[in-house]
Amino acid sequence: MPSDRPLVRMRDIVENIGRIESHIEGLDETAFLRSQMVIDAVERCLSRISEAAVKIGPEAATYFPDHDWIAIRAIGNRLRHDYDTITESMNWLIATQRLPSLKRDIVAFLSRFPEEQERISVV
Repeated sequence: MPSDRPLVRMRDIVENIGRIESHIEGLDETAFLRSQMVIDAVERCLSRISEAAVKIGPEAATYFPDHDWIAIRAIGNRLRHDYDTITESMNWLIATQRLPSLKRDIVAFLSRFPEEQERISVV
């Protein structure tokens, strides 16, 4: 069931992308692949991003049509249940190639709402 507080979930996504950016700051892919602690931290943030996307529901694709919400929602299940099908290089690609534009688009969308607002009002 979609959250009745989609703006909160969008902020959760932005926060976790920021955490990933912090975890990988200054690293190239080789250094990332050598740090199991960073890999684990990135995977945890990806799981939270996935769960927040699930809670936003199908409306996410309406607000942000340029992003693959099916894949965003699915990554959490893949990390939990099919973890052996996801390589650390895939996580690096997601972190460095996919998430920056998602963060940018959500931040731009959120800028239209006060920080304390939790719901999207339809007028």
